[in-house]
This record gives sequence, structure tokens and C-alpha cells, in this order.
Amino acid sequence: MLIKRRPDGIDLPTASEITPRAIFESRRSFIQQMALGTIAGGALMQLGSSKAHAQTANLQKLPAKPNSSYVVMDKQTSYQDVTTYNNFYEFGTDKSEPAHNAHTLQTHPWQISIEGEVKKPFTLDLDSLQKLAPLEERVYRHRCVEGWSMVIPWIGYSLSALIKKAEPTGNAKYIEFTSLADKKQMPGVRDPVLEWPYVEGLRLDEANHPLALLTFGLYGEVLPNQNGAPVRIALPWKYGFKSAKSIVKIRFTKDQPRTAWNLAAPQEYGFYSNVNPDVDHPRWSQATERRIGEDGLFTRKRKTLMFNGYSEVASLYTGMDLRKYF
Repeated sequence: MLIKRRPDGIDLPTASEITPRAIFESRRSFIQQMALGTIAGGALMQLGSSKAHAQTANLQKLPAKPNSSYVVMDKQTSYQDVTTYNNFYEFGTDKSEPAHNAHTLQTHPWQISIEGEVKKPFTLDLDSLQKLAPLEERVYRHRCVEGWSMVIPWIGYSLSALIKKAEPTGNAKYIEFTSLADKKQMPGVRDPVLEWPYVEGLRLDEANHPLALLTFGLYGEVLPNQNGAPVRIALPWKYGFKSAKSIVKIRFTKDQPRTAWNLAAPQEYGFYSNVNPDVDHPRWSQATERRIGEDGLFTRKRKTLMFNGYSEVASLYTGMDLRKYF
């Protein structure tokens, strides 16, 4: 197990080992309610999701044409749960903290630089980036490495449209995403729980797959800050931490990017991080999952599907040992 140390010498556990504060503080009440038989279905997953809904109020509408080719039949996770139960460590390691803290993020103006192995580097502002291709609404199933899942209606377009505009050179094999890391706007960046800025990456053929979505909104509105505003990636066949948020730089590279979680704990978080029920996390099984807001404490867990059910990506990994390249 990797133990990171603060500059002052205090041991710091990996972020995945931190018990969410909302669950910790609610545990006594939770146990009492369970003893009285008053726990409703889904309560366990909603302990930290009842706060800070005001952070998502009055967001700008973002019209998009529904794409029926990318719609799962699962019931969509509620807007409340999607926007109050988040992994976004720049605003805190507790699932409820991003909704409380992300109001400090300034999303306008916003620019993204396109760099590295491209014919000509360039920079786009958010409006230009949004207009690069027609916006679509796609309903994706998502799976987090901790064992919970959601179904979210995203708004964006295939990342391949941006890649085409970037005109990568023949040397480009990977694409690297860098998130904003501003201590003034993001209180979590002051904590060395990860190496900042947050960096994620894909092989170029993965990034060009139609499912890889450059994302600007959800539920018909622009992205709430706590969900990765103003622009993020959505990769439904990979664990959630692969989907970089609040992106400020996209870089095309010859070599595999050094990504945040892989740097923090390479034995636990591989570069590929495809959803795979047959490859467990060292500290828990990945064979089953719980759907946020739907499955209660006493409801049977769902079986995790290979590639999260998106079998169309399997050809990307032909001939690869997915236990080795996890």
C-alpha cells in the first residue's frame, strides 16, 4: 500500500482509503435507524447527497439533439445524485465536498491549448470549442472504481472531431489531458493527496473511438462546476477517474502519459483502467456494483459487465492481456 507523506512528515493515506466525512459523521445515526427498521432503499448511497443542491441552480440551458445510437435502457440517475455525489479531488476527497466547494471555480473565460505532436499548436476558447461539432445528448452508463455506478445524460460530441481539427502527426500515439490546478479556486489542490495538476491519458485509437465524448453539459444544461465544468471527457467503458475534468490542455504525445492515479498507486490504478469484473482492485472485488440512488443496503448488487457493457470497444484491445494491461 502506498503511503504518501506531507511535507511536515505526517502520513497521508491514499485518497481511495479516505472514509467520506458524510458517511463517517452519519454512521451512528445510520446504525440507530437501521436498528429501528427505518432505512429506506438507497439510503446508504445518499448519506452525502442531500446537501448543496443550490450549487446547481439556474444553470444555462444547453440544447442538443438526442443521439438514439448512444442510449442505454437503464433508469437515469437523478440530477440530485449526479450533482451531489462526485469524485473531484480538486474540491475535496469527500463525495459531498465538490458540490459545497466548487462554486469558487471560474469557468468564463476559459481556454484550452492543443499541443505536442500536431501540425500546428493552437488555442481555443470555450465558445469556439463548443461550436466545433454539433452537440448531442447521449445517455451513458458509468462505473466508478470504488464500486458504484450511475446513468447520466451527457451533452457533447465525439472527441474525434477535435482530434481531426488538431491534425496529429504520425508520431502521435497518445493523447494527454491536463486539468486546471489553481489553489485559489480549488481548495483540494493545496493537499498533496495526488500530484497536481491532474493528468489523464488515452491511446490515440481509444480517443478516436466514437464513444469517447468531449462533454459540456448534462441533463440539458451546462456542466455544474462539481461535475467538471466547463469541459471534460466521458469514457463509459473505463472507470470514472479516467474521465478528466475542467480540462485546460490537450497534448498529443509519442509516449504513454504519466497519469495522476497511476503515479499515486500503480499497483492499483493501471493506465488503461477498463471496467473488468475479472480484474479486482487489490483491496476490493470489481465483480459487482451498486447503482447510486437505486440500490439500497439490502438490495442485491448488480453484476459488473465487461467494458461496462460497451462491447463495441473490445476490438481496441485484441491480443492484449487485460490482466497485465489493467
